[in-house]
Amino acid sequence: MKSPRFWLVILLLAATAFVLQTRGDADYVPASQPLNQMPEQLDGLTAQDIPLTDDTLAVLGKGDFLNRIYVGPLTSTNSHAIPISLFIGYFPSQRTGQTMHSPQNCLPGAGWTFDSQRYVSFQDINGKNYRVGEYVISNGEIKQFVIYWYQAHGRSIPNEYKAKLYMIADAIRMNRTDGALVRVITQVLPSESLESARERATQFTQQMAPNLPRFIPD
Repeated sequence: MKSPRFWLVILLLAATAFVLQTRGDADYVPASQPLNQMPEQLDGLTAQDIPLTDDTLAVLGKGDFLNRIYVGPLTSTNSHAIPISLFIGYFPSQRTGQTMHSPQNCLPGAGWTFDSQRYVSFQDINGKNYRVGEYVISNGEIKQFVIYWYQAHGRSIPNEYKAKLYMIADAIRMNRTDGALVRVITQVLPSESLESARERATQFTQQMAPNLPRFIPD
């Protein structure tokens, strides 16, 4: 017997397909800067770009993607030396089947399991509020802390189903289906607490988030 979640996904996909087909062939896509212009220095950390594989790009489809590791200088007391991964996938149009992929679907396929999850709010350094998902994932002895959300038209949305509903509404009201997935990951070291990793990831995200409207139009 199919679960309620299965039927909800089918219903959302059908509604999305119907709306996008009936609204014409072209979306309005506001101008934005390419993601590779994201600052390479954030929160005292320096970026290193990690190229995405051809297979990954084929799965993601048409869009603009940023995949980076940010790391600080190595010292005996500096937790900034622990790398922070930043991935952003911006899709100018989701009309032709190019949609944002949920980490809940992608990460298990790479061998990760979800140990815990919750939705929380935080403010960036400029005082703007964000609603995001927080996850603790593990793969064998390795544990990581994840922050992710969907960003579209000035909204931060931690739930993939709500993100699709907003996309349908905005396709009708604004003729826009653009949006992005933002994901921040840091490893939880065996010698540190989960709260320490959470604080590190949150502080970085608070510094990074004010840059997003340049790349993900409101």
